[in-house]
Amino acid sequence: MPKLIPTRTRIADLGKPRVVIIGGGFGGLEVAKGLRKAKVQTVLFDKFNHHCFQPLLYQVATSALETSSIVFPFRRNFKRFKDFYFRLGEVTHINPEENCIETSIGSVKYDYLVIANGAGTNFYGMKDVEDNAFSMKTITDSIKLRNSIIRNFENALLVDDPVVMNSLIDFVIVGGGPTGVELAGAVAELKLHVFPNDYKELDIKDMDIHLIEASGRLLNGMSDAASNKAKEYLEKLGVNVHLNQAVKSYDGTTITLSNGETLNSRMMIWAAGVTGQPITGIPAEAFGRGRRIKVDAHNRVQGYDNIFAIGDACIMEADPEFQNGHPQMAQPAIQQGKLVAGNIKRLLSSQPLQPFSYFDKGSMATIGRNKAVADLNKVKIQGFTAWLIWMFIHLVSLIGFKNKFFVLLSWIFSYFSYDKSNRLIIARPKDGVH
Repeated sequence: MPKLIPTRTRIADLGKPRVVIIGGGFGGLEVAKGLRKAKVQTVLFDKFNHHCFQPLLYQVATSALETSSIVFPFRRNFKRFKDFYFRLGEVTHINPEENCIETSIGSVKYDYLVIANGAGTNFYGMKDVEDNAFSMKTITDSIKLRNSIIRNFENALLVDDPVVMNSLIDFVIVGGGPTGVELAGAVAELKLHVFPNDYKELDIKDMDIHLIEASGRLLNGMSDAASNKAKEYLEKLGVNVHLNQAVKSYDGTTITLSNGETLNSRMMIWAAGVTGQPITGIPAEAFGRGRRIKVDAHNRVQGYDNIFAIGDACIMEADPEFQNGHPQMAQPAIQQGKLVAGNIKRLLSSQPLQPFSYFDKGSMATIGRNKAVADLNKVKIQGFTAWLIWMFIHLVSLIGFKNKFFVLLSWIFSYFSYDKSNRLIIARPKDGVH
């Protein structure tokens, strides 16, 4: 049977202004939601057919949550939206002169374009690290990481060489931001509460967890109190925290640090940075720090009146408080998405545009059971209260009642049982241990 290759997107011309959104992350969803009652045709393009709640990817990777708990289909989310179209495809080129985008399934004209394709993992030009380390940006990444964690422990039972065995059960996590800190805490809890029961034939005391951070502190962007407390929590959980150290190379087994020290592990997880994902067609001079698109105070791309960029994809250098760009987290993307939806409606009615003003709601990170840090503007909270706040905010931010219910159920089960119930390898087995 011949392979079906779509040559056009089959999007009807409704005679209305067409808004094309590239990317269905936090920002892209807010734009679509904000245009629900506007007299426009909204078209969303994404490489996946679902929104992924990225802040909880590490819990899928460490067997705390099912994959379906943190993803939600776009079509289900927008099923009641009039004049909304979703297309599964990758945008490959933007042609601003013709108000057109090229995609893997054909070309589409737009009246307004919103670039919300987020950021990718930044390996800082180290090809060996990119080839051998695990990243965690998509649900596929998390499943792959979970598979590898469990398979490494199964394989560790089969080897006689203690050096190889240790390399299979040791973890190196690179990056001391919220993702790295939360992941290190989750792995430490697996070591304390899960692996000793699952792998009684192994001496779990031989399992080492290393967290590598190139700067002199954890959780840059949060308060000193939060940083110090996070480090204290991790060290009490048995995590070896390495500050002022950077990874220089990784060949799949040996990690070389900037001080010349080496670590031996087949499990290095890269959470050290992100970078923009440029789409061809936007000129090079429109890109700034971190390959993020330069935008004005209204989130319009430099040099264009009808192209916007939001969230991790953009950098608003005009904001004096964030000259290096707003934090690459969910809140700036959400707030910019709402603003852009409003500004498109203002353009349609010939009203003046509103500038973006970021309202910082604070930052937080959880390190494990009853352990979290939260900077809520001037209020600094640590411990059990911060942990409850972290859970509540993440729970209400999930899309869909079913997802909220099952995540809460999983958290309650894990809290009282000290167990992670989703320890499944969902992949074809690999042959042998090298």
